[in-house]
Amino acid sequence: METVLVVLLFVNAVFNVVVWPRFFARVVKDPRARTAEGKPTPFLVVHAVLIALALVIALVSVIAAVAALLT
Repeated sequence: METVLVVLLFVNAVFNVVVWPRFFARVVKDPRARTAEGKPTPFLVVHAVLIALALVIALVSVIAAVAALLT
């Protein structure tokens, strides 16, 4: 069972690292991301925070998986 959980943690980390940065690139190019003056809109800020949180979760997943492997 522990092996399954370790694999799941690594899969979660890989998914987050592969998918969310690519999505962020699309968000930045979206016309709703900036005002006419070039300032970030809430649309961009909210997505940036959510993507940053997803990447933090990926890091925590890797740390937990490695810790589980070493115990």
